[in-house]
Amino acid sequence: MTILILGSGGREHTFAWKTAQSPLCDTIYVAPGNSGTAEIATNVNISVTDFPAIKALVLEKHIDMVVVGPEDPLVQGIHDFFLNDDALKHVAVIGPEKAAAELEGSKEFAKEFMIRHDIPTAAYQSFNASNVEEGYAFLETLNPPYVLKADGLAAGKGVLILNDLAEAKAELKEMLVDAKFGAASSKVVIEEFLDGIELSCFVLTDGKNYKILPTAKDYKRIGEGDTGLNTGGMGAVSPVPFATSEFLSKIEERVVKPTISGLQKDNLPYKGFVFIGLIKVGDDPKVIEYNVRMGDPETEVVLPRLKNDLVEIFQAIANQTLDTITIEIDERAATTVMLVSGGYPEAYEKGKEITGLEQVTGSIPFHAGAIVKDGKVVTSGGRVLAMTSYGESYSEALKKSYQNIDKLHFDKINYRKDIGFDL
Repeated sequence: MTILILGSGGREHTFAWKTAQSPLCDTIYVAPGNSGTAEIATNVNISVTDFPAIKALVLEKHIDMVVVGPEDPLVQGIHDFFLNDDALKHVAVIGPEKAAAELEGSKEFAKEFMIRHDIPTAAYQSFNASNVEEGYAFLETLNPPYVLKADGLAAGKGVLILNDLAEAKAELKEMLVDAKFGAASSKVVIEEFLDGIELSCFVLTDGKNYKILPTAKDYKRIGEGDTGLNTGGMGAVSPVPFATSEFLSKIEERVVKPTISGLQKDNLPYKGFVFIGLIKVGDDPKVIEYNVRMGDPETEVVLPRLKNDLVEIFQAIANQTLDTITIEIDERAATTVMLVSGGYPEAYEKGKEITGLEQVTGSIPFHAGAIVKDGKVVTSGGRVLAMTSYGESYSEALKKSYQNIDKLHFDKINYRKDIGFDL
C-alpha cells in the first residue's frame, strides 16, 4: 500500500515510524512532515487543510489510504471531501466525518452529546455575546475555580481555569465581546470545576466496533509542578499507574460503550481514533472533553506500546472488521519528554540548530517542530522533539529519556525535569 499521513508534529512522526514497520505498506508520504518523517518517508509541502492539493497528490501518487493526524482537516470535513468525490471515494480515510468531528469542533456539541447519552461530565451552561450578563450570573452560582472554555478550536489554548470571580467575569467578556480567541470564543461553555487527577483514554472505532488502546497521562503546563501557562503538552507516561483494572472497567462501561453507541444512535459516522480526556473524581471517571484524533504527546507513548501492525488495524477500521483484531500491548512502560523552544508557549525563535541526535541510544527521538535546512536539523516550532523511552517502570523509562536529552543541544532548549512527579 501507499499511505499518506497528514500533519507535521511528533504524533505524525510516530505514525510514520509505526507504519514503516508494516509489511503491508511500502511507500509513505507525509504532508507537510518534519525532519523525523523525512528519514523514513517522503515529505510533501502541502497544508493539511488544502484539500485540492491533497487530492492532486493522492491521484498522482496512487495513494490507497490517508491517515489524518490533526483536528483541523477533520473538523473542516476532509473525510466527506473524499467520500463526495468519485475520483477519491475508494481511498480509505482514517478519521471521522465532519458531523462526528464536531465532538472536538464544538465544546457545546460535545457537552450536549454527553448529557444525551448519560456520559458522566461536569455541569455546564453555554453563553454568547448577547447573554453575557447571564454568564456573569451563572458564574456567581458556582464555587471557584471557574472553568471557561472557548466553544471552537483554539489550538489547545481556549480553556481558562480561574480562582477569582471578578477575573472570571472579565475573561468571559474578553472571550465573548472582545473575541480573545477570535471566532472560537464567539460562544463560551462555563462548567463546574472537577477536582481530581486527569488521564487520557484512547479508543479505535470502525463505526460499529471498538478497541481500547493503553491509557496515558500528559502534562500540559510549561512549568514544573504543573505551573505556568498551558501548552500543547510537555510529556506523557503510559500506562497510568492509578488506572486499576476496576477503574478501567468503569471507563469502558460508563464512558466508552455509551460514546460508541451514541455515535451510532446520532448517526455520526466515525472511523478513527476517539481521544477521551478524563478526570478521576474519587473513584469515578468523568469526561472533560473529546478529541477526534490521537493526542500529542500521548501518541509518542501509546503507539510504541502497541505490538500490532498499525496498517492492519487501519485496514480493519476502513473495512469495519475491527472486531477481528486482538490488540496486543507491550507490558513495559513508555514515557516521553518534550523539548521546547525557549519562550514557548509565548513568542520564541526558530531556526536553531539541533545537535547530538546521532548520540541518542536506547530512546526514540520523535521529531515535532524540526525541519532539515541546508543539511542541518533546525527548530521550526514551539515543541521541537519528544524523547520516548521504554522501561520496566515509568521512572526507569524517564531516566533513559533524561539521559538522552543530556546529549542534545539547541539554543534556549527548555523541558520539564519532573514528568511523572504526581504519580
